[in-house]
Amino acid sequence: MLNPGVFVFASVKDGNAIDPAVIVASIREPEGLSVVTSEADAQVGGLNALFKCAWITLTVNSALEAVGLTAAFASALGNSGISCNVVAGAHHDHIFVPLESAATAMHVLHLLQTDGVVAQRPANSS
Repeated sequence: MLNPGVFVFASVKDGNAIDPAVIVASIREPEGLSVVTSEADAQVGGLNALFKCAWITLTVNSALEAVGLTAAFASALGNSGISCNVVAGAHHDHIFVPLESAATAMHVLHLLQTDGVVAQRPANSS
C-alpha cells in the first residue's frame, strides 16, 4: 500500500525537540535521533530533509523472525534500479523509496506478489 504524502528522513540533534506524534519511524544514533516524518512536519519542525521519499507498507503480516522477506523485496527493487530503506514494524514491513520511483516500486512489488519474480532492468548500454 502506497501511503499518501511525501516523507523525509531527517536527523534531530541531541537537545532539540520533536513532537513524537509526527514521527513515522525513528532510531537513535550517536549523531542524534534519525526520524522519518512527513515533509510538512519536517518543515514545521525546522528539520533538514536528508532524503525525500514515498512510504510503502507491505500489507502482509510479517513476523519479525521471518527469513527471506526483506531480501526478496529488496532484491526485486534493486534489480529494478530502486533503492529502498526498510523499517520493520511489529506487524508490517515499511519501505521508503525515492519519491520519483514510487509508482515503479509499487509495480515491481505487485509483480513480486503475484508472480514471485521480477525481471532485471536492462543493462545500461553506454
